[in-house]
Amino acid sequence: MTVDEVDAYLARLEEPKRTTLEALRRSILAVVPDAEQGISYGMPAFRVDGKVVAGFAAFKNHLAYLPHSGEVLTVLGDRLTEYERTKSSLHFPIDEPLPDGLIRSLVDAKLQILDR
Repeated sequence: MTVDEVDAYLARLEEPKRTTLEALRRSILAVVPDAEQGISYGMPAFRVDGKVVAGFAAFKNHLAYLPHSGEVLTVLGDRLTEYERTKSSLHFPIDEPLPDGLIRSLVDAKLQILDR
């Protein structure tokens, strides 16, 4: 896994997807600054102690935050009501970054799950 892989993924995206996901990347790294960045399942991912704690992806009509755990979104359910989601992904508009506080909560929830 390398930072260059994530850079290449983002470079291939059109605007405003690229800028929105670059903001998400910075927000994730603000929570886990020492995370290893790379690609997992074809999408950018952030690993702490070898375990993926967050990821993201671009799709045609939305962007997705990927906690790599079905439990994270359930734990934060009340805070996610304005977003579309599946069991394992939180969808958000291509031109609206997720709030920093929400990113912190999502990453912290995953880290707590891993610490059990």
